[in-house]
Amino acid sequence: MDRREETIFQMILHSGNGKSLAMEAISFARMDNFSEAENALKEAEKEINEAHRVQTALIQEEVSGKGIPVSLLMVHAQDHLMTAITVKELANELIRLYRKMNGGEKE
Repeated sequence: MDRREETIFQMILHSGNGKSLAMEAISFARMDNFSEAENALKEAEKEINEAHRVQTALIQEEVSGKGIPVSLLMVHAQDHLMTAITVKELANELIRLYRKMNGGEKE
């Protein structure tokens, strides 16, 4: 495996972690545990930001003239990142909705 593939796998790893943490945040909110939901969402944000940092580095590499071949692995990584971002945004909205439905925070 070359350096570029390892970098792409890092994007997949952090995106997957971010998505899982966002889903965990939704589960916490469903159980009225809003502080844990917020903590999981913050961790999801960190993971997704790291995946985005990796993506930005790859984009900068391409822009600087070091062409990056489009591979199925790269498409897969991009799909993971976009899905993680979407799930995190949806988790934010669902947590707000659970909070509103349940009248606030219960631990």
